[in-house]
Amino acid sequence: MAEKANVTKRTIDYYTTLGLLKAERSPSNYRYYDYSSIERIAFIEKCKDDGLSLEEIKNKVISQFSEEVDVLELRLKIQDLEKDVTKALSQLKESDPNKYEHFKKKLSNESLSLIQSLLLLLS
Repeated sequence: MAEKANVTKRTIDYYTTLGLLKAERSPSNYRYYDYSSIERIAFIEKCKDDGLSLEEIKNKVISQFSEEVDVLELRLKIQDLEKDVTKALSQLKESDPNKYEHFKKKLSNESLSLIQSLLLLLS
């Protein structure tokens, strides 16, 4: 990404530390950025060229890209919830297969519309 955005890796790390960029973490703790991060870096670099301070840039980034941040945070929370549910279901299946089947059916029926709504929001 550093090459595509024409900045150094250190710059990307710095922007991430400042909260100007958001990254998803892989299981091996690598950072992954979505494609819109390149656009965000270009915006930050233009603001720097215009003489804005990092605090001013941060405020502009928050106002300009706030919806993006919310979607990314929502995706990360959904991923965490999926992991938690999978782990809980696995533990329940091992301890009591009958309760597992009952819970799985109940969860699927009650959460289907919520999951569909979340997917529509993320589209």
